[in-house]
Amino acid sequence: YQRRVRGSSVIALVVSVKMITMARLLMNRRLYSRSKKLRQRCFSTQTSTSTESQFESWIGPKNGFVATVGKTPLIRIKNVSKETGCDILAKCEFMQPGGSVKDRAALAIIEDAEQQGLLKPGGTVVEGTAGNTGIGMAHICNAKGYKLIIYMPNTQSREKIDLLRALGAEVIPVPAVPITDPNNYNHQARRRAESTPNAIWGNQFDNVANRKVHIRTTGPEIWEQTKGKVDGWTCGSGTGGTYAGVAEFLKSKNKDIKTVIADPPGSCIYSYFKTGKLERTGVSSITEGIGQGRITDNLKGAPVDDAVHITDERSINMVFSLLREEGLFVGASSALNIVAAYDVAKSLGPGHTVVTILCDGAYRYQSRLLSKAWLTEKKLLEHIPKEYHSSLND
Repeated sequence: YQRRVRGSSVIALVVSVKMITMARLLMNRRLYSRSKKLRQRCFSTQTSTSTESQFESWIGPKNGFVATVGKTPLIRIKNVSKETGCDILAKCEFMQPGGSVKDRAALAIIEDAEQQGLLKPGGTVVEGTAGNTGIGMAHICNAKGYKLIIYMPNTQSREKIDLLRALGAEVIPVPAVPITDPNNYNHQARRRAESTPNAIWGNQFDNVANRKVHIRTTGPEIWEQTKGKVDGWTCGSGTGGTYAGVAEFLKSKNKDIKTVIADPPGSCIYSYFKTGKLERTGVSSITEGIGQGRITDNLKGAPVDDAVHITDERSINMVFSLLREEGLFVGASSALNIVAAYDVAKSLGPGHTVVTILCDGAYRYQSRLLSKAWLTEKKLLEHIPKEYHSSLND
């Protein structure tokens, strides 16, 4: 009898273990199914790559600096969205591995030269840049084993020059003169590349690899992140690559999307798209890397439904609004883009979605943007609310 009881107990125990194991298997299968559906919602794209492989690609380790360029978050800017009744969304390009949207163009220009056989191992990249493209190139050249030589206007921030040198670039600051002057920083960069063996001139303003990378990456990312719900696109233009590439892609998906180019003081872009004439509006701007006196090859033929002129007073006010109200420490060109998005949203009316970009972080300009003396000299201190003055340095 005792043996029968023990036998029954063993059988019952085995059955219980099997039932628990089966229950766990069913539970795991359900959880996997749910997580798979969630991954499909979060990472679905229009490419032929499977959802599973995309998810694994996203969570897995990247192959160095180069593989991390792109795929930045898209965030809602709360206060301006509330004021306009629209969703004003910004692509966080300051979160690129090199710190700015120009990482995309820098990588595209270098890889395009490699594919064409123009840049060989151990070669040299020469570029004229206001800073951010050069910084992106410095990271990429280090990762790929190239030398970098940068010509830049001597009006650019000290932080950018110091960072470029820290990254190993040879930096030559030159007087800021118009593109028509043979001593313009871009012409000097071109001549240096022509006289250097195994070297390329990046030519970011007229090298359409710049525009193409935004057609191929930034535009599709925005489309996917908004699930195709975009009513307006705007940003400033320096080379024209970001604005034109994104505008072209978005228009290819929906021709009714309003594309608006934003322009700072001292630039000709606003006048050109309003009147057809390249005439400067205002004298100069605190923004760096945007504004232009000509139509670059990257900007030629880009869809432009309208243009907005954004004053420095509005841009500097937005720099501090974003910092103190949104927690975003971004530069003046990023602030200009948010002001432009606000204007576009106002023109469209409530219920629309307007997208722009946050180009880079303010740490590249903080010796100016956070300086009471510099802001006073530029007659901008009065345009920063007094409650934000505690962020400033004496």
